[in-house]
Amino acid sequence: MIYRFTLISDEVDDFVREIQISPEATFYDFHEAILKSVGYKDDQMTSFFICDEDWEKEKEITLEEMDDNSEIDSWVMKDTHIDELVEDEKQKLIYVFDYMTERCFFIELSEIITGKDMTGAKCTKKSGEAPAQTVDFDEFEAKNNAAIDLDENFYGDQDFDLEDFDRDGFGGLDEGSGGNPYDEDRY
Repeated sequence: MIYRFTLISDEVDDFVREIQISPEATFYDFHEAILKSVGYKDDQMTSFFICDEDWEKEKEITLEEMDDNSEIDSWVMKDTHIDELVEDEKQKLIYVFDYMTERCFFIELSEIITGKDMTGAKCTKKSGEAPAQTVDFDEFEAKNNAAIDLDENFYGDQDFDLEDFDRDGFGGLDEGSGGNPYDEDRY
């Protein structure tokens, strides 16, 4: 059996990679195949996430052991075979390759090829340039916050007069009128 995964990026429109790999391979083997297919160095913290159908992260498979609490399930790439956590076509995964900015590839198990076997992994489709492996954190923040325009009118009209409001901030309510204007008998 062979798993065929498709990888896409939300940063580069025409980026696609297809990787075929044995389901018995480890997530570390898959990690290495991804790095090789995009030309990244193996010097960053990375993780896979098993996702639900809406891309919500469920289980994390880390490059290194992160949790020493034996009561919590943890998965490490070198110790976890792909078929332990992925067994259905259309299963979604996320591969985070830049932890500082949470940049990632979106992965889907496109096809399960039965009747064939392979060892290792192979990139079978390569389209488009991969996004840069890392970006400057300050540049990333500036780029992502540039769309938010917080000018002086962001919170509304700045030309109000405080005299238009009573002490509770509600204009037009006369405290001497005998109570709350919203009493039940007024309806």
